[in-house]
Amino acid sequence: MSRPDPSLAQIEEMARAAIADLPDGFQPAAKEVALRVVDWPERWMLDDLGMADPLELTGLYDGIPMTEKSVIHQPLGPDSVWLFREPILAEWRDRGDVDIEDLVAHVTIHEFAHHFGWSDDDIASIDRWWE
Repeated sequence: MSRPDPSLAQIEEMARAAIADLPDGFQPAAKEVALRVVDWPERWMLDDLGMADPLELTGLYDGIPMTEKSVIHQPLGPDSVWLFREPILAEWRDRGDVDIEDLVAHVTIHEFAHHFGWSDDDIASIDRWWE
């Protein structure tokens, strides 16, 4: 029997568990980032990325990577990692070969890697998740 789709709160709990599992050296920087879990990305997020289909965006880092920050940057708010529940659930259902906890952890860590200054190519070079 299949289990019900996780709620926003359950997705957030899974993401926070993944963050807690980051190596000690990354913990202080991770604590500076706001985690936001919502059902869908906002239209401006999709527009900024040139995306039309909201199901294509499972997560987003919104901020200035640590490797690019300087004293001249005056943030209007904290850097944020956004997780989008409905696209994550759609991917989970479509894949059918991964636990939801693992998928949420993967998306979470991918977005935090952007905060740490890693590019998508950097992440792909060590994370073979999509193969």
